[in-house]
Amino acid sequence: MTERIEKMRAFLWARAHHRFRRTPESLGLDKLSARFAEERLPDVTRSARMLEALLRAEEPIILEGERIVATRTITRIPSVFTEAEWAEIKAAHTLHERGTVSNISADYEGILRDGLGARRKAIAARLEDGGLEEGQVRFLEAADTTVAALQDFISKYEDCARRAGLEEVADALAHIRTEAPRTLLEALQLLRMVHFTLWESDCYHNTLGRFDQYIYPFFQADLAAGRLRPDEAAELITEFFLSCNKDSDLYVGMQQGDNGQSIVLAGRGADGRYLFNEVSRICLEASYELNLIDPKINLRVDKDTPLEVFELGARLTKRGLGFPQYDNDDVVVPGLIKLGYAPEDARNYVVAACWEFIIPKNGMEIPNIDALSFARIVSDAVARLPEFPDYASLFACVEEGIRKECARITAAHDRLYIVPAPFMSVLMGGCIERAQDISLGGVYNNYGIHGTGLSTAADSLAAVRKYVFEEKSVGAQELCDALADDFKSRPDLYGKFRFEGPKMGQDDDRTDAVGTALLDSFAAALRGRRNERGGCWRAGTGTAMYYIFHAKDLPATPDGRHAGEVIPANFTPSMFLRAQGPVSVMRSFTKPHLQDAINGGPLTIELDDTIFRNDETVSKLAQLIRYFVRLGGHQLQLNTLNKEKLLDAKVHPEQHRGLIVRVWGWSGYFVELDACYQDHVINRIKYTL
Repeated sequence: MTERIEKMRAFLWARAHHRFRRTPESLGLDKLSARFAEERLPDVTRSARMLEALLRAEEPIILEGERIVATRTITRIPSVFTEAEWAEIKAAHTLHERGTVSNISADYEGILRDGLGARRKAIAARLEDGGLEEGQVRFLEAADTTVAALQDFISKYEDCARRAGLEEVADALAHIRTEAPRTLLEALQLLRMVHFTLWESDCYHNTLGRFDQYIYPFFQADLAAGRLRPDEAAELITEFFLSCNKDSDLYVGMQQGDNGQSIVLAGRGADGRYLFNEVSRICLEASYELNLIDPKINLRVDKDTPLEVFELGARLTKRGLGFPQYDNDDVVVPGLIKLGYAPEDARNYVVAACWEFIIPKNGMEIPNIDALSFARIVSDAVARLPEFPDYASLFACVEEGIRKECARITAAHDRLYIVPAPFMSVLMGGCIERAQDISLGGVYNNYGIHGTGLSTAADSLAAVRKYVFEEKSVGAQELCDALADDFKSRPDLYGKFRFEGPKMGQDDDRTDAVGTALLDSFAAALRGRRNERGGCWRAGTGTAMYYIFHAKDLPATPDGRHAGEVIPANFTPSMFLRAQGPVSVMRSFTKPHLQDAINGGPLTIELDDTIFRNDETVSKLAQLIRYFVRLGGHQLQLNTLNKEKLLDAKVHPEQHRGLIVRVWGWSGYFVELDACYQDHVINRIKYTL
């Protein structure tokens, strides 16, 4: 890390730039929604006007040493609707989360190729069509307003830079205001401005897509022309990474750190080449040096990925960043094609805020629209256990429960409303051509459903099959009574089912087959269903925050879990598995037909930090990751933890501000998490190699 970057990092870590922040109330921006209502402005016009007002109100701040500028000063993005209007919208529609565009990947490659001026020209040319409908004209005018507002914002920063004597910064800003970038500095500056504006437009969980692929041409050109040395280019990329952390505390999801600033590196190209390049390497090194939570890295790999790439990733795991997350092209690409994605789009996939697979430029997908609780469905079936003569009839009841829950979920998300996003639309494929906001749909409009508590459900069914139907050592009513009593009167059954019962993660084919059957049933229950936008429904193996929500009211289960006790996060073994090591876990969790449950959701493995005693351990970990990929795993995330340090951080948070953990699909600062998430991380099984 250079001295300049070290100074900037220290300044940001001290939160010295927070003194420039102002609330929307202090600027009168909170009153805009009422004014919009009085004027009866259409929703797309409101979105454009709000962004225009926010960018006009933003104060240009250039921090000492910066070459890539833009710092947010407004702490919150006001809604374009009043509370009364929201009540009307909710009465007539369903909403996803906050009701605005999220978990989407813009066409960064295209905007860096074309520039802002070219997009305005395209909008102007489209407006010349005399056959446009009123709504189409309104959208195009709104889109033009947003780009013009960004251009004015860039001019404001250019003036600030010139007043400060920062001619290089000012010249880069002057060029990218209308033209496509020519250099790496200009490309990173335009990317920063565009990404900043997406957040300011109230779109959230804006991923940065295949960063190394669209930045690489600028890197190559600068080196070839002698404008930059490799170390100078690396410093610029590191500065861009640092800039992602300036405002990330304002990009709040379910928890601080859940902000969606993910990037994807490498992967195969259309010609079959593995696309790991020098920018990919610089990204991994920059994350290692900065030791910050953003941007969160996803590394696309396959069975033929060089071991060196896994070793570079394993260094970050040793560092304790909780990333990279590994995505296996050998499983993901065919799985997406099976769902109906064009091969060229499937090969170009990126990852949403956590792990869901989405398509840059062409996808207006909602990959986290809901979640199905395997554990709840199995619990409900087991409550009727005396009715079933054999295991097959019990499992048939579970399958019926899965079908009914899928039918309920898919019916619950009709009449969807999403607030228009005209600036995001400028960056998405076909929106200008169709003269239609991206909130109304893109090329792909698929919805994803998480599947939670899979190992809890599989372990429960496997235990019932063994003890009730095969060994007949426990009666059906006897078990039901013990579960209803939360095992209080039957500690013997509690110990038997919790510690002796079969568990996914022990490489036991019969138990693992139960998990496979549950996932197969989930995928089958969604297959052929279409949402109201014509998209498919995707089954997934992730949990998001539902591993907390779905456990709260869940009764005791036949895996030996107490009522209300937590369930595992993501595609993960029971939290009270008697661990046999990560290899057994990997073997168990790569047996399911993962191409059919390709919404995403990683196998999550916690490693005890005592394993990293030398560089040889990094190499061993890299080989383990490659082994997982070659087994056919679809996604893997690794967390390096020290339980004593985590416990101390709960007591003395001020001493552990920089302690990073992987929570469910993102990395965050441990001391900023709610206690329930902290405790879950602390209690996860830690493996050694």
